[in-house]
Amino acid sequence: MAKAIVLQGSSGFDNLRMVERPVPHPRRQEVLIRVRATSLNYRDVEIARGSYHTTFPLPLIPLSDAVGEVVAIGDEVTRFSVGDRVCSTFWQRWVAGPFEMAEASNQRGGPRDGLLSEYALLDEQAAVLAPRNLSDLEAATLSCAGVTAWHALVSEGAMKAGDTVLVQGTGGVSLFALQFAVAGGARVIVTSSSDAKIEKAKALGAFVGINYRSTPEWGAAVLDLTEGRGVDHVIEVGGPQSFSQSLKAVHRGGQINVIGYLGGSEGSINPLEIFRRQVRVRGIPVGSRASFEAMVRAIEGNDLKPVVDRVFPWTDVADAMRYLESGAHFGKVVLAHHN
Repeated sequence: MAKAIVLQGSSGFDNLRMVERPVPHPRRQEVLIRVRATSLNYRDVEIARGSYHTTFPLPLIPLSDAVGEVVAIGDEVTRFSVGDRVCSTFWQRWVAGPFEMAEASNQRGGPRDGLLSEYALLDEQAAVLAPRNLSDLEAATLSCAGVTAWHALVSEGAMKAGDTVLVQGTGGVSLFALQFAVAGGARVIVTSSSDAKIEKAKALGAFVGINYRSTPEWGAAVLDLTEGRGVDHVIEVGGPQSFSQSLKAVHRGGQINVIGYLGGSEGSINPLEIFRRQVRVRGIPVGSRASFEAMVRAIEGNDLKPVVDRVFPWTDVADAMRYLESGAHFGKVVLAHHN
């Protein structure tokens, strides 16, 4: 038997319960992993508390991001061997190509069971070798936040040296974007409500920060900082309220990558502003396995280390979710699986 944590009965952090289930057996082209670490995304918090835009059937094992050791393989597995250390992919069947290749029914952590367990089955097409330069706790952060940032800036955004990137806040996606941008020779501007977090972001390579509490019209401040040019890429995680400022901050022909709505879902956007600025706006639904694998090569080649803010025992997932919900974190919140 193996332990797993499931959301059962109804939503709410208090409905995350430990259960015991048989250790699954890998079928054809599946691998069984012993989970070593998992990490949280804001999506997981929303699903657990019942505020996510999609309702999934319960019981559900949460979380999409994990690293684990392959302990058994099914028939016809060719990509991995027992003993390999692998990360799960968020989309189970989006190997490469356009988003049309992704299937909504194959997202980990809802509607498909996630990785908050001692053991988990992965389709061999839905896993990548973990970066060799990262610890388990670091490697567990990549599947959602890391791939989202990489997909936005590199796979879709074709970021190049000399570009300017604006990242909003200092959560997982934004800090990965900061690190990838700096590694790629781009300049990074960070916004935050915390001067202390801005200083931490500058230590990671951001050249300047703007406190959006003290400077609510930060779009104009970005133009000043870029001598009127604006930025080439925006990592937009705030939602409609911040989007209007992003439009003011972006260079003509620049790109806004819409990823989240941490500032809420209410607000108005004037599409004429998109037209006037000739801006490309795209939604970023994490990314494909091909993006993940390219990101892993970059992480190893540049010896990049994900920013881990805090580590909880995996059995304390409810406390970890409350901490993430509070917004106090700088980087990723990780769960250690001692098994």
